[in-house]
Amino acid sequence: MQTSAPSQSAAPSDLPSRLLVKVCGMREAASLTAVADLEPDFLGFIFAPSSPRYVGEVLTPDSVHGLPDRVQRVGVFVNEATAQVLATAGRFGLSFVQLHGHEAPAQCAELQAAGLRVIKAFGVGEDFDFDALGPYVPHCDYFLFDAQGPAPGGNGRVFDWRVLENYPWPVPYLLAGGLRPEHAAVVRNLQLPGLVGIDLNSGLEIAPGVKDPARVAAFLDGLGRARNAAA
Repeated sequence: MQTSAPSQSAAPSDLPSRLLVKVCGMREAASLTAVADLEPDFLGFIFAPSSPRYVGEVLTPDSVHGLPDRVQRVGVFVNEATAQVLATAGRFGLSFVQLHGHEAPAQCAELQAAGLRVIKAFGVGEDFDFDALGPYVPHCDYFLFDAQGPAPGGNGRVFDWRVLENYPWPVPYLLAGGLRPEHAAVVRNLQLPGLVGIDLNSGLEIAPGVKDPARVAAFLDGLGRARNAAA
């Protein structure tokens, strides 16, 4: 199955045949290994010091480098300088960066030019202006749509997905915002233009940064995701 970002000009037939799954906010080595064994497409690591899921010194680069090759490693940053993003990406072996602040399209272009794939996150409310995404379209591999709230991300709230029914751009996106195992059946049947995956975080936690593998497995089962017998 395809786990890397489709190109921006991809036709619907070129998009993944099943929803991609990103489990974000990984911080503890024990739960990292257990969740990786469940075969999500992406694992996300937050490098914003203001987040309760900040990697800091808790998780070593070796723990991230040791993940299976099939799992894409995503670093989450908020208004960080390009040089620092690149340094962290090199240290932890990241293939994607997810930008959750007020990063400009030019910074997205810089990061792509350096060989990273770029996910640009936006908080979505009822009056969200999709026209504002236009300058980002040439420079992002994915968008991520989360619930609009006081924090740059991780507000843990589900927003009204109907606002995405008229999504106009060719960049595929991930859906985030308080998703829990009980949402899996609904998410599995969503028919929204541009939707290719989901981002899971606080709804699967025992504590901030500590994912419950049983909840992750329940969500994947609800999506109908088959896993290797050894997982």
